[in-house]
Amino acid sequence: MVKVNYQFEKRKKELDKKRKKEQKLRLKQQKKNSQPGEVTVEPQVESSTETPAVTPQDALPVETPEK
Repeated sequence: MVKVNYQFEKRKKELDKKRKKEQKLRLKQQKKNSQPGEVTVEPQVESSTETPAVTPQDALPVETPEK
């Protein structure tokens, strides 16, 4: 039976929260620094660069059957 890697899931959630918080802070700074008549464009953040690469071997550990 496959075990769930709770530490990985928890770390992933923490990173997502941190990324969302930083994005909100950047938007706040942009609104604060922009002129009232200007239209602000939200920058696209690539999440693939910040997330760790997971191989199928890492995601699903395989247990060897005992003989």
